[in-house]
Amino acid sequence: MIRVFGYYVSGINLVLGIVEALLFYGALSLGAYVRFGWSLPTDVAACAICVTGAIFAVVMSLSVISMGLYQRGVHDREAGFVVRLSFAFVIATALLALLFYLFPSLAMGRGVLGLALAFSFVGVVLVREVFARIAGAESQKRRVLVLGAGVNAQRISELAEAKRNLGFCVVGYVALPRSQRLVNNDKVLPHEASLLELAIANAVDEIVVAADDRRHKLPVGELLDCKMSGFEVLDLLTFFEKEFAVVKIDLLHPSWIFFSQSGFRLGVTGLYGKRLLDLLLASIMLTLAAPVMTLVAIASMIESRGRDPVLYHQIRVGQSGMPFRVHKFRSMRVDAEADGRARWASQNDARITRLGGLLRRTRLDELPQLFNVLRGQMSLVGPRPERPEFVEQLAAGIPFYAERHRVKPGVTGWAQLLYPYGSDEEDAKRKLEFDLYYVKHASVVLDLIILLQTVEVVLLGKGAR
Repeated sequence: MIRVFGYYVSGINLVLGIVEALLFYGALSLGAYVRFGWSLPTDVAACAICVTGAIFAVVMSLSVISMGLYQRGVHDREAGFVVRLSFAFVIATALLALLFYLFPSLAMGRGVLGLALAFSFVGVVLVREVFARIAGAESQKRRVLVLGAGVNAQRISELAEAKRNLGFCVVGYVALPRSQRLVNNDKVLPHEASLLELAIANAVDEIVVAADDRRHKLPVGELLDCKMSGFEVLDLLTFFEKEFAVVKIDLLHPSWIFFSQSGFRLGVTGLYGKRLLDLLLASIMLTLAAPVMTLVAIASMIESRGRDPVLYHQIRVGQSGMPFRVHKFRSMRVDAEADGRARWASQNDARITRLGGLLRRTRLDELPQLFNVLRGQMSLVGPRPERPEFVEQLAAGIPFYAERHRVKPGVTGWAQLLYPYGSDEEDAKRKLEFDLYYVKHASVVLDLIILLQTVEVVLLGKGAR
């Protein structure tokens, strides 16, 4: 860890930031020389390129920082990196355009700016790849110090051992006095030094308070010292939310929602931006998918010999608990629920037709839901809409289940990406943890990340049933 302006920051990310700032400076200079050649016009002085290059580097670096691209352990993988980097470049372009308008003497021309942005984008991607290979994947993981060695600390330990592709690594556990120890002793750090000294010595990014009983005395002074020195201090629920992209229901209490400093509010700009994105992408997708939808309709009529309907309409629960009719290509026999009793879909469900199996694996059966999106009943991204019978059953048995209806249901969603298809109440509970995370963090950026990752799900058939 390196102390900068009174705060401790990751040395690797600091080096990465300096390298990329130099890259941005070089990209502007290279763009100018590619545009004008090695003999610069008389009105473009070398010193002007230096000044503009420095401004370009500062604006680009600040934009990249604003999108969180120097944080370790970001969980949204390649899709998240592409979306965040693209937004950073959009922000930077807008800021640079404003600066060049206010100070025309700094402008190098649209051609130079376009080339500089293109060189910068390619350069950042290459630099990140080189850094990942040189420093290794472990260097990009957030380093976590856990305060506690009991039941809650053991939950973190078991997850860290079971999943190797997490965005964090535990550097050690600090046992609390008069508390049980369930974590292996070789992972417990001696508490001879202060928490701050342990955090500095182990290059920690964040400290997780995993005490089993907070009525026992916590080292409040030491935690405050760490917080004021720039180390992130999290409770267990916030840690799971940040690192696993879920809101753990068994840890959730209403006061956490009441006093949460961020989330659970999309805002007017976010609402209109999300709706605009839905209308734009749904229209494009329907236009492109029209030939495929026509082929599916013909195949469905051939399979049923024209006796059964092509589309399937069913009542689902939407935003604020309002019911609506969802449209899908029929993938089950028309007598799938002849007795009138609602059933979960299951693995190798005998009710699914041969064509329906293909439609479900490729998610083509979902395409008619785009009409629900255009009508405003659904969004492209959101929690999966469930049937009223299931909602009534699940809301009675699962705390906070009704909160998933705070946003519009989606054709795809965070839970559909990160959790396999649910077929019982326990699966619904686990999926709700992802849905609550989406409800809290819903935004255009997260929607774009989910849509990009959905392409992978569709192509590889993940989660389809």
